[in-house]
Amino acid sequence: MTRGPILQLLIAFALLLMLGNVFQMLYNTVDSVIVGNFVSKQALAAIGSTTVIVNMLVFFFNGFSIGAAVVIGQYFGARNMEKLHDAVETTMAATFILSAVFTVVGVLTVKPLLHLMHTPEDVFNEATLYLRIYIGGISGLLISNMGSGILRAVGDSTRPLCFLVFTSVLNIVLDLFFVLVLKTGIAGAAIATILSQFVSAAMILVLLTRTRDIYRLDWRELHLNFPILRRIFAVGMPAAIQSVITAFSNIFVQGYINVFGSDVMAGWRSYNKLDQIIMLPMQSMAMSATTFVSQNCGAGNQRRSDRGTVAAIGLSLGITGAIAVLLVIFAPAAVRLFAPDPAVIQYGVHFIRANT
Repeated sequence: MTRGPILQLLIAFALLLMLGNVFQMLYNTVDSVIVGNFVSKQALAAIGSTTVIVNMLVFFFNGFSIGAAVVIGQYFGARNMEKLHDAVETTMAATFILSAVFTVVGVLTVKPLLHLMHTPEDVFNEATLYLRIYIGGISGLLISNMGSGILRAVGDSTRPLCFLVFTSVLNIVLDLFFVLVLKTGIAGAAIATILSQFVSAAMILVLLTRTRDIYRLDWRELHLNFPILRRIFAVGMPAAIQSVITAFSNIFVQGYINVFGSDVMAGWRSYNKLDQIIMLPMQSMAMSATTFVSQNCGAGNQRRSDRGTVAAIGLSLGITGAIAVLLVIFAPAAVRLFAPDPAVIQYGVHFIRANT
């Protein structure tokens, strides 16, 4: 990204990222659609009540991922191959450690956090079951996301997209199999999701291990380079802390929602998934801009970096505004995708039009 037309590079890279993010969203969205239509609205509400808890873990890790992508992108732009290799080994070693910590902490705090959110009795048991299974396998998601982040940092967004497409389709097939064929309910939806994420993680690790490029993962040289790790945390922790604070505040918002029962919870869940669609272009452009700016800063081209930032902001605002308008107009049809219950549709539409 250090050469060529800025706008074209940003849009092309962001489109691949956005498509990848769409398939990433399919993991939980498919759970919601299938559970909401074929299990019960209580099960849909249970999945909705777990989202903010999962987001606390994922958002913190995403901050670390952003820091790693910036550092790796800078070394790649500067063509400092020795530091690039150290950064990749350090990033993956830290990822394995954090994945283990997040799994243990997440599983142990499931019930206290659900109680903190005032999760209703008719939803509590299913929410606990879904969340424990999901967090028990969250390392697959974290490893997959970090490996994909490494590839994107060096400008490769195509292969992570291919892996996401494959595992998203696999998740749909497994969801239908577990829920409709085996009749495992909400537990089956969680199992299908984590199995798909582990397959994605395995594919990413095999690619990083077998590639001939400088960002190759050598298991024998896996280590923590503490100066590089401190640099990664210095870049990524502000974003991580901000995201975690936002996610933690949403626990209390979810608690207020939960007081009103499963209809409102299911409507809120539907709104949250649709709200993520609005944010997709902005998130994808932000990731594209991160890679662009990192590589150009590493190459010492500050002026090109600034121009890319301005272009990315303008594109994000324009596209996001257009999608928001369409979602407000077609709100009832959009909510109906998640649940046919009239009460759920009513609350979902209300949340969309009040908050968009």
